[in-house]
Amino acid sequence: MKTIFITGASSGLGKAAAKLFQSKGWSVIATMRNPEKEIELTKFTNITILKLDVTNPEEIQETVNKAIENYSVDVVLNNAGYGLVGILEAFSDEQIIRQINTNLLGTIRVTKAFTPYFREKKNGMFINITSTFGLIGYPTCSIYSATKFALDGFSESLAYDLAHFNVKVKIIAPGGMQTDFAGRSMDGGQHEAYHKLVEKVSEGYSAEKVSQYSTAESIAAVIYEATTDNKDQLRYVAGTDAISLYDERTKIGAEAQYKKIQEMFIY
Repeated sequence: MKTIFITGASSGLGKAAAKLFQSKGWSVIATMRNPEKEIELTKFTNITILKLDVTNPEEIQETVNKAIENYSVDVVLNNAGYGLVGILEAFSDEQIIRQINTNLLGTIRVTKAFTPYFREKKNGMFINITSTFGLIGYPTCSIYSATKFALDGFSESLAYDLAHFNVKVKIIAPGGMQTDFAGRSMDGGQHEAYHKLVEKVSEGYSAEKVSQYSTAESIAAVIYEATTDNKDQLRYVAGTDAISLYDERTKIGAEAQYKKIQEMFIY
């Protein structure tokens, strides 16, 4: 039985992935900040729940040590993260630091903690969740995109280093998802000078628009595919909206797409 270690498994994509891998016969280590609040995953066999706040370096090392002492971990799914959406001027320094600590440093530190383990056994895989906005910039996503673009570059560079030890790194870049990303998993800030721009962008987060996004389960299926397809493929763009945007960039080029998106939001 193979084992996957998942961060941010209390809701959304992390929880969907935990349930899918469990249904496929995997042993799942589902980590979250508040395991005492979890009632759904505790009902499944072969799912172990561990406490992990990815912004806490000491807790990361403790939890990873606990995992590898008790399990033969095959895959690490770095999923923990949230959206900081809004205008740069509106964010406090604390908001910016929290976003970077969670989305970027959390993944880097969890990956670093597992790397010696995978290197020594000459086998393993890191699956890092980025975003469409880790490939393409978008209005009101400056800090969020900064973390996700950074994760993309981190993952590609790391993939070269770890290939020498038969350790793979893969990137999943989802588009919009029908999760609580736009609710509990989103932080933000308002600034009057940018009111019209924010109003325009917010149309994309309406209930009608969100209902057209991919389900967490469909993105989890892409994660499972990436984990088991035995392909030497780095990026998996997931979701019809993400694929459409990325294909457009590939077809017309980054500059032309930049101008097209810019024109959508000029007022």
